Amino acid sequence: VVDRLLSSPHYGERMAVDWLDAARYADSNGYQVDRDREMHAWRDWVIRAFNENKPFDEFTIEQLAGDLLPQPTLEQRIATGFHRNHMMNEEGGVIPEEFLAEYCADRVETTATVWLGQTFICSRCHDHKFDPFSQRDYYSMYAFFHNVTEQGKGNYGASIRRNNPPMIQLPSPELEAKRDALRKQLAALQDKLKAAKKESPEHEKLTKQVAAMKKRADQADLAIPTALVMEEMAKPRPTYILIRGAYNKRGEPVTAATPASLPPMRKGLPKNRLGLARWLMDPTNPLPSRVTVNRLWQSIFGRGIVSTPEDFGVQGEFPSHPALLDWLAVEFIDSGWNVKAMMRLMVTSATYRQSSRMSATPAQLDPDNRLLARGPRYRLQAEFLRDQALSASGLLVRKIGGPSVRPYHPPGLYEQVVAGKGANTYKQDKGAGLYRRTLYSYWKRSVPNPAMLAFDAPFRETCTVRRSRTNTPMQALNLMNDPTYVEAAEFLARRMILEGGATVDSRLTRGFQLTLARPPSEPELTLLRAGLQRALTDFKADPAAATKLLQTGDTPMHNAPGAIELAAYAMTASAILNLDETVTRE
Repeated sequence: VVDRLLSSPHYGERMAVDWLDAARYADSNGYQVDRDREMHAWRDWVIRAFNENKPFDEFTIEQLAGDLLPQPTLEQRIATGFHRNHMMNEEGGVIPEEFLAEYCADRVETTATVWLGQTFICSRCHDHKFDPFSQRDYYSMYAFFHNVTEQGKGNYGASIRRNNPPMIQLPSPELEAKRDALRKQLAALQDKLKAAKKESPEHEKLTKQVAAMKKRADQADLAIPTALVMEEMAKPRPTYILIRGAYNKRGEPVTAATPASLPPMRKGLPKNRLGLARWLMDPTNPLPSRVTVNRLWQSIFGRGIVSTPEDFGVQGEFPSHPALLDWLAVEFIDSGWNVKAMMRLMVTSATYRQSSRMSATPAQLDPDNRLLARGPRYRLQAEFLRDQALSASGLLVRKIGGPSVRPYHPPGLYEQVVAGKGANTYKQDKGAGLYRRTLYSYWKRSVPNPAMLAFDAPFRETCTVRRSRTNTPMQALNLMNDPTYVEAAEFLARRMILEGGATVDSRLTRGFQLTLARPPSEPELTLLRAGLQRALTDFKADPAAATKLLQTGDTPMHNAPGAIELAAYAMTASAILNLDETVTRE
């Protein structure tokens, strides 16, 4: 089973969810304007990298410095979008130098969090109060990222496909052919214009034709999708310690260097992002392998061996099993940075395969399960709750990759928050776009999907390597009333009726199997029967309520059972989708 799941093309999608949190991935720039951006090519690269089991050292190097590799491929350049995922300001009147400093600082802090597990942000304004990192260390790291050919602000007047260089166009043969044909026609017209005399009617006619053709060629060029990438300047910018972190208060000059308290870079490594990436993946560096296996552990156990994955410093929590963390870190390096091998090792362990049921003695000795006296138990992440409901109902569209999609979203919310002409209306998708995995849902920083926020998804404004896990009434209300879950309940009910046989018990059992992968117990069947009968009675007394319920969602239901019966089973299916066992990983 483990090998089948690891070889599934959907494994990469699961692994990408956590990485997108760390990379602060979103489909918009943030700040007040918060215009769209195109970064799905980078997101799809991450999915492919996990599916192909790209060694983690290559995975790291290509994202931090793929453009600096010898003769970089298109894929390696797309990978560098990792450090273009940060927020970007397009507001009028901003000071470019100020936001260039913000972008560089974001890259320093994200790199330190993701690969070193360190709170470098504390060193931006002063020496770290607890860990051995000075302000000079911070700005020496800053210098690695200070040489990107980017502007300090976006151009709000330009298309999103030109407003924040550096960027590259993605392969689009049909669109490229159309653009190139128009450019060829433009060149021919320009030649004719040069030959025409400025005083005959022909010159005026050709001038207008050239202007029109230029516009058409430009529009054709703008139709080609793009991706934000990193690109090094020919001459590095000078870098200074910024006094109290202020962009316009320069202190001593610094050059690119790694923190003095960590092992030095090997001789011969270039003092640029490529050298930094190779230093991070150097086996003598004690942190990256520990930090990474800790997050892999967290992804399946719900909590890391170090429960503060963002802080391996003295203010972070001490490892619950320090020897295990050390062993896993060495094993990860010795495996050739093999992520799938580490995941297989963890999920086939006796520790992971324990029952999550709590017995009396462990409950007293290890109430929080820090010592792993039982198997992990925790609520599913926001994305997986939605994906699970779509899968059980048969609505899930399993296509991999492509531009982000717009599923159901509360009407009117955009109008209240988003500024800008034409940008303040949420254009919901139709058809398959409503039922893609949540990983592909459009993520606007100023108005994230509230259903995702209710289940603790981050805003994606900054790097996040640990999600909070709350339990609130809003979550239950969402699972019962959100159009996504109501529609999923309707289609799950249809499957129960059409696939579950002729009896009530066999239909209820089918619903349990589709959702929980097990049959219900007799006490559970008794409760479900009673709930189904109550719903049937209610809808028979009020058929209009049954009709109204079944109008939820955009997808028409073919071969649908009668409205009253279907609505009653939909209420039962909703109850199954809301069970603790359904929303909890056990």
